[in-house]
Amino acid sequence: MQHTKFDYFYGEESEQFSFFRIPRQLISDGQFRQVSMEAKLLYGMLLDRMELSRKSGWYDEQGRVYIYYPLEEIMENMNCAHGKATKLLVELDTNGVGLIERIKQGLGRPAKIYVKKFVSGEDFMKTPKPAG
Repeated sequence: MQHTKFDYFYGEESEQFSFFRIPRQLISDGQFRQVSMEAKLLYGMLLDRMELSRKSGWYDEQGRVYIYYPLEEIMENMNCAHGKATKLLVELDTNGVGLIERIKQGLGRPAKIYVKKFVSGEDFMKTPKPAG
């Protein structure tokens, strides 16, 4: 295997990239111990899509933001087959840990995906707010 020689980051160069954010609680909270790292990464990718949906005004009648993330795109982005992508979604949805809810649209349209908060409302209120 040939190794590529990568250069270091200098100064503010690291700010030129966008990143997926995976909430620390998904890694450190025992409640999510059974969730695979791949599913946690997918959850971070779903959270990333939330911003675009919010800007696009994709809200339901109850004011909840939803996203579209077709299975084919998940397969491409996660570099996996259909079965693996489906397994990751099931791991996150109401049949799994309950961090997402998928609503089928039918007629070949992708499911609406509601990304749920990873902390309860009570725990969310206890979360310390950043100073400043």
